[in-house]
Amino acid sequence: MGLKVGLTGGLASGKTYVSEELERLGCLVIHADLLGHAVLLPDGEAYEATVREFGGGILNGDGTINRRLLAAEVFDKPGRLERLNSFVHPPVREQTQRDLAQFFARDPGGIAVVEAAILIETGSWRTYDKLIVAVCTPEQQVERAMKRDGVSKEEAMARLARQMPLAEKVRYADYVIDTSGAKDHAVAQTREIYGKLRNLTS
Repeated sequence: MGLKVGLTGGLASGKTYVSEELERLGCLVIHADLLGHAVLLPDGEAYEATVREFGGGILNGDGTINRRLLAAEVFDKPGRLERLNSFVHPPVREQTQRDLAQFFARDPGGIAVVEAAILIETGSWRTYDKLIVAVCTPEQQVERAMKRDGVSKEEAMARLARQMPLAEKVRYADYVIDTSGAKDHAVAQTREIYGKLRNLTS
């Protein structure tokens, strides 16, 4: 039988790198965050409600939502963030379920991995057969976020402070992949875990 695996972590903790390796090994990988971007496009399910809620000030000149401006609208405002999530999360969940159903119809013994930032926070980690958490040091998270997103150290640290600490997320994990060292080490850990997952499907 097939396996549904959750993959999570924190800000710039290496989960996308891990997911790319799992994809190379033959897993279906669904990037929930990318689906979240898609539903905010002008033809996406969450676009109209989001613009109505947050106003035209979040729009670029071409009518697309500027995600940095939108992020500023919900930064440190739990109620506003919850409102945004109420528009984005339902269509993302529905698309994820469709993608999983299609995959398992094609490959009943396959491994599907859903990569998402807040699997534990939303409680949806319970719906997965196994949970992988990608970790590194907080210092690396800040450094990587600055390099990847072009943000200041203060901004990266503020984003990190709003997240559940990785040390806490690890308590929910079936498998932990430490991405703090060389890439080869992360690849080796990922392949070892893939082997364990594959054994569970046989």
